[in-house]
Amino acid sequence: MEHELLTLEFGRGTVTYEGRTAPAGTLGCEALNIPDAVIASLAEPCRVLNEFIAALGMLSVTDELLERARGAALQLLNAMLEMEPFSHLDRDFYAPGIADAFTPEAIEQVRALNMAMLTRGLAAAQEPGLRKGALLSKIAPVLAQLAFSLAEYKRAMAALAEAINADDVERTPDGLAAAFSAHFSASNDSLMALANASVQYASAGEPPQLLRRMNYVSFVGLLRSDLYEGLIIGHAPRKCAVCGRWFLTLDARRTKYCGGLAPGDARGRTCRGREQREFAGDHPLKAIYNRRLNTILQSQRRGRLDETTADAMRKLAKDKLQRALSDADYARVAYESEMTQEALRAEAERKC
Repeated sequence: MEHELLTLEFGRGTVTYEGRTAPAGTLGCEALNIPDAVIASLAEPCRVLNEFIAALGMLSVTDELLERARGAALQLLNAMLEMEPFSHLDRDFYAPGIADAFTPEAIEQVRALNMAMLTRGLAAAQEPGLRKGALLSKIAPVLAQLAFSLAEYKRAMAALAEAINADDVERTPDGLAAAFSAHFSASNDSLMALANASVQYASAGEPPQLLRRMNYVSFVGLLRSDLYEGLIIGHAPRKCAVCGRWFLTLDARRTKYCGGLAPGDARGRTCRGREQREFAGDHPLKAIYNRRLNTILQSQRRGRLDETTADAMRKLAKDKLQRALSDADYARVAYESEMTQEALRAEAERKC
């Protein structure tokens, strides 16, 4: 497949993007893990590129704006190379292309290209003398919408992923289809459509495999399409109960832990390796719970806690453990502080 930032190939349960082949749904799942702060940091270079595009349309690009636009485009490319699912992009291909595209020569070619397309249509973009202009016309808009696309994708698809992540959802094609239907209402069906996506079919590989090649106009459409293609065959995102990151499951098993490194683990174990069983004796969340039960019992024996308060604290502690086991964000942020002796006692006395 040629280098195309907005092209995917689907075939036999896989997706291929820029030379990387993975289970369908992988790209959409990985994009759910892009931090909001990283997406926000892309807003300024995207703003510069949009300013450049507007000036290009008015034929009023200054040397200073051209320099800033070139820098913004390279900044966006470098940022993409640091995040999944874009880290596999070929920098040696795209960086020189940006250098060629954001030049005075390319700007002049854009003007000539626009005139040529009035008479010769899209075929004009294939002329050697207009190559840089065609490249600029293509790459600037693609990069300019990156921040918006990623933010829009996470806004809509994170909610769907959370719905699918519920314990009562059957992680089979039929179960995922039902969860999908329940999540999207008829008034929200625009999120199910992929506007302006074109489809081609090709045979590749040995033995030959029929592939569906889809070309998109935005990253949000590309990522959403991959996520949906995965759901069709039973591939679905799952939130790791340890680190809180999304990972892709390929079958109906209710896998709770990803294969990434467990945060803060001194032995360098993966989340899956550290948490072999949810209620293992050395489970870090349960260890906090067990220590708190011991201190409550000791305080009760020493006369520092009455029976009513102690029972209320034990119930609260158990409720917080169950919540922490099912809510990775709560486990990571608030669980330990809410499980201190002082915090439990204060909450118990307020409720008694």
